[in-house]
Parts: sequence; structure tokens; C-alpha cells
Amino acid sequence: MSKIKNTPHITDDSVVNVRRAAIEQRGRWAAAFYQEAKEEGIDLEPIMRKAIRKIGVKSGEKEKKSFEGKDLNAETYAKYFTGKALSETFEKKLVSSNEDEAVVTLNYCALLKAWQEMGLSDEECAMMCSIAMEGDRGIAEGVGLDFELEGSLADGCEYCTLRYKTKK
Repeated sequence: MSKIKNTPHITDDSVVNVRRAAIEQRGRWAAAFYQEAKEEGIDLEPIMRKAIRKIGVKSGEKEKKSFEGKDLNAETYAKYFTGKALSETFEKKLVSSNEDEAVVTLNYCALLKAWQEMGLSDEECAMMCSIAMEGDRGIAEGVGLDFELEGSLADGCEYCTLRYKTKK
């Protein structure tokens, strides 16, 4: 029995539920690739991390272009990040922000739900989360910010805590 809590607050929004279902499906694919490779004696983790990070960097570089002519710092990026369509899906909240640093929490994760439903252990869920977070690390890199994951739902925290810092 999992000790990880991942209970959504938003449950009756059809658009949010469709987005979550799509993300859950992708989470199942990622975990299935990992599990099948492991059964074949292949350590897919470093490859997954590298590939997901590359995709994140490219996404971040693309997002950075939308800030051309504007001051891009931790605060402006965090406001952009929490104002996007997927904010409700992950129940993102901007906790604090200034030009140097911004803290965002995610209160629900559809990926984690999928991994739990697949029967992954808490340790496997935490590892899959860490792999998936390579995308967020890459996005921050592509945008030009420093990024720290200070805790995650998959690690048993109440929420995921993402800290963005403006590079000096």
C-alpha cells in the first residue's frame, strides 16, 4: 500500500479530466518502457533522463522566445508558468516570487496517479518522477533559469515544490 498522497482538489472539470487522462497515458507508456527494458537487462534510466532533458531544453528555448523584448527573470517566468493551461491540471500555485527567485507548488500529478495505478512501489514512483522532472530541469535551462526541485509528491511530500532562480 502506497504511503504517497496524491488527491486532486479539482475533480469535476471535464477539460482538466481529459488533460489528466492524456498525461496518465503518457506516464503509463514511460513506466512500461522502463519496466520492459529492465526485464531485458537494459538500464533505460540514463537514456530516459538524457532524452527527456533534451526535449525540455528545446521546449524552454521555444518558451524563451515568447519573452523577447521583456525582462525574463524568475518572477516573470513563474507567473507565465502558473498561468498556462496546464495549471489546473497539476493544480499549480505561485507561492512566492520576486525578480531573483520564485516558488511554485504542484498539488496533483497525473503521472504519479498512473504509476500508482500500475502498481509501482513508492520507490519506483519516486524514480519515475525524478526522470520526468528532467523535462522541467531542461525547460529551466532552455529558458535561462536555475531550477531546484525541493520535494515532490512522489517523495511523500504534501506537494511538489519547484524553485526558479534568476541567473546572475
